[in-house]
Amino acid sequence: MTHGGRLAARTLKAAGVECVFTLSGGHVMAIYDGCIDEGIEIIDVRHEQAAVHAADAWARLHPGKVGVAILTAGPGVTDGVTGVANAWRANSPILVFGGQGPFNNLRRGSLQEMDHVSVMKPISKWADACYETNRIAEYIELAIRTAVSGIPGPAFLEIPMDVLSAPVDVDAVPAPKFRDYRVVAGSPASQVAEAAAVLAAADNPMVMAGTSLKWSEGGPALQRLAEAINIPCFTNGMARGLLSMDHPQFFNRTRKVALGRADVVLLAGTTLDFRMRFGASIPADTKIVQLDLDETLIGQNRSADVGLVGNLGANLDALREQIATSGGGVDFSDYSSELRALEDQADAELASQLNSDEVPIDPLRLCREIADAVTDDMIVIGDGGDIVAQASKVIRVPSNGGWMDPGPLGTLGVGMPFALAAQKANPDKRVMIVYGDGAFGLNGFEFDTAVRFGLPIVGIVGNDAAWGQMLRPQAVIYGEDRLVATELNRTRYDKVVEALGGHGEHVTEPDEIAPAIARAFASGLPALVNVEIRTDKGMPKGSTYV
Repeated sequence: MTHGGRLAARTLKAAGVECVFTLSGGHVMAIYDGCIDEGIEIIDVRHEQAAVHAADAWARLHPGKVGVAILTAGPGVTDGVTGVANAWRANSPILVFGGQGPFNNLRRGSLQEMDHVSVMKPISKWADACYETNRIAEYIELAIRTAVSGIPGPAFLEIPMDVLSAPVDVDAVPAPKFRDYRVVAGSPASQVAEAAAVLAAADNPMVMAGTSLKWSEGGPALQRLAEAINIPCFTNGMARGLLSMDHPQFFNRTRKVALGRADVVLLAGTTLDFRMRFGASIPADTKIVQLDLDETLIGQNRSADVGLVGNLGANLDALREQIATSGGGVDFSDYSSELRALEDQADAELASQLNSDEVPIDPLRLCREIADAVTDDMIVIGDGGDIVAQASKVIRVPSNGGWMDPGPLGTLGVGMPFALAAQKANPDKRVMIVYGDGAFGLNGFEFDTAVRFGLPIVGIVGNDAAWGQMLRPQAVIYGEDRLVATELNRTRYDKVVEALGGHGEHVTEPDEIAPAIARAFASGLPALVNVEIRTDKGMPKGSTYV
């Protein structure tokens, strides 16, 4: 006989879980004890939000598997709500365990007792509670199956502490069988043929690839299609990096132009949300071929002319094969060349800022120095507002798809939690965080976690002493003399990291940036490079609010 926590851990092990993220809590300690026996590593963080963000990142790095966070009851669960909501909007398959007071005292007011399931239901694919010890494995399998199937997302499972601690004969409980729950099937041939005909008739088509392409592992299929017909490709969300930035069909600076000219847009897993102005970015007479994992997303906010539901990689390959079977001859090289000339022109226009020697440092000069430090074997994480938006114009996403940001919820504070999971999952890779100074303040204390677990993550803060993305519109709309709640100090965040046991660098001159970044990586410690950049009070071209 053993306890329910061991049964939970055995089930997680059977599902391929290698580590879990948590902040110590008495309600869930039985699961920790079971993890020791099952060889599942426990990464304990300094805030429950960070535990859930780390589970989110773990899931993004391991297609087909869940990331796992274990939260104690009450404030432990509520602290994790933001992480769950971020995973929900980003379609990350995570399993979050929530503790609860003893079941035999349910509704009597136990310590930290509250209705966690009702809190989590609006932001989860599945949320429930297990009140019988011998059914723990059954509930975990159902939670994981729901999280990973179709469009992925979070699952939440509450287990009261006496249910977890109760004795159980684990050998007498049937072990659930886990399989690959991901969508592999494509659309019917007739629909693929219709989509191919629409694309073949185009003059100025484009691909807009998004998050569902990642969950379909469809990057290679997109590359094959792009090379077969030389169609311009743009990416957003988790599709960044699935087509390498040095690929001739990858475009980054001409999206607005391409959308304005497009007669056909191939939406490959890109939802028509605020990032696409709810469909208004696409001209009214433009035809839309939309690919996604979920039927309900086809035509959301804007009708699609053809919808292909299923695995995006399978459908992109089928589309390419259909075009070839229909006689081929589909080639958009001339149009791609036009866009490439415009991309080169945009690069030239940025050159002066990218190489600026001004002090305080031009944000784009910092971004260029960061870009020079990025290699294809890195994982790069964006955690901030305008500094990340500017960096995304300059930094080459590693060709392994190694870029992560919060996703459409825009949650700040994901930087170090994401990095913890990324470094733990990839000990041979270097992990870099591009920070805004505001974002660093939310979960920067997780550098303590990185120090304790020996994870040599390097963060680079663009320190403009402001919530820049808010300060700019506030200054323009209300006046620079009416700034409120948007100004910060030139805080020495590098000293904070040094105090936690890491390596810190403080930079005020542009020619100091590269050496400081090199020293940070060479230190072998968790490190932070704190770079003082110009505080902008206008809204430059490309700002979030323009």
